[in-house]
Amino acid sequence: MAQSRSARPVKSARPTKADVARLANVSPATVSYVLNDVKGQTISAQTRAAVQEAAKALGYRPNLAARNLARGGSGVVLYIVPRISLGELLLEVGSRLTTELARHGVVLSLQFETDDGRNVVDAVADLNPIAVTSVFPLGGAALEAVTAAGVPQIHLGSAQLRAMGELHLTIGRMRVEHLVARGHRRLAFAYAGDEVLRPLGDYWLSGLQVAAGDLPEIVTGTVAADGSDAADVVRGWADAGVTAVCAQSDETALVVLHGIREAGLRCPQDLAVMGVDAIPLGAVSGPPLTSVGLDAKTIVEVSVAAMMAALGYPAGQEPSSENVAHLIQRAST
Repeated sequence: MAQSRSARPVKSARPTKADVARLANVSPATVSYVLNDVKGQTISAQTRAAVQEAAKALGYRPNLAARNLARGGSGVVLYIVPRISLGELLLEVGSRLTTELARHGVVLSLQFETDDGRNVVDAVADLNPIAVTSVFPLGGAALEAVTAAGVPQIHLGSAQLRAMGELHLTIGRMRVEHLVARGHRRLAFAYAGDEVLRPLGDYWLSGLQVAAGDLPEIVTGTVAADGSDAADVVRGWADAGVTAVCAQSDETALVVLHGIREAGLRCPQDLAVMGVDAIPLGAVSGPPLTSVGLDAKTIVEVSVAAMMAALGYPAGQEPSSENVAHLIQRAST
């Protein structure tokens, strides 16, 4: 006889702490203590492992939104988009962060950087964020507001992103090794003309300088976005014996390529050029641009894990940032 509809077991749409407790053969309170990493509770390593394995087997996810409210927080993370050129990476990271954090019950609020930082100040006051994340450290009024509120800040170089490593050193080493292997020793660094972009240039240059080691001091120069002075800058590098240029971004590298053409020189025969951030236009520049690409998926995985740990949420195995950067070799070097 067919089982009646009412007699069929009802499967829960989402596993609960009670489900985890039954599978691990512990009390729901113990599950809360373990998964919330509550201090002051004496719980054996064996019991902790049993609870974590049961939660993983059932696909249990804590309701972090409810936990945020219980702690008096909003469950909102501010993502500060800086006024600097980073190609499509910032938007891709923001998109992935939005999805991943939502799975943890956290809402991502994009805040575009302004001159006075007023929007960040207002967002801290109005949204009561549980964390602020950005590519580089905040400054001015925005930093003062976040610090006064005691909100964790997570950015490249911060302690929370230790799994990311020191990205400027990794990429600096990658670029220098690539160029030295091709016989280059006298290197230059190209800054973008906009002063707003200077901090990004300083960040990448510092990594190059460490990687350069015993090489001659890296020559620096700035090229305007419209290329109006690029030929003169390029001629100055050539006169100084420079044979390869590392630009602070692919956009800046494209301006340098324009300057090489205007100066009547050849790339890479007279001057090799290398960018960073691997924008799509680099593949069709003249010549196609060698660059270093950044893996948004890896950045998000490391960032989300860092945020969860900084906010006191249980974390599994820390993700690896080993493949966060990769060399894209083309004809410009």
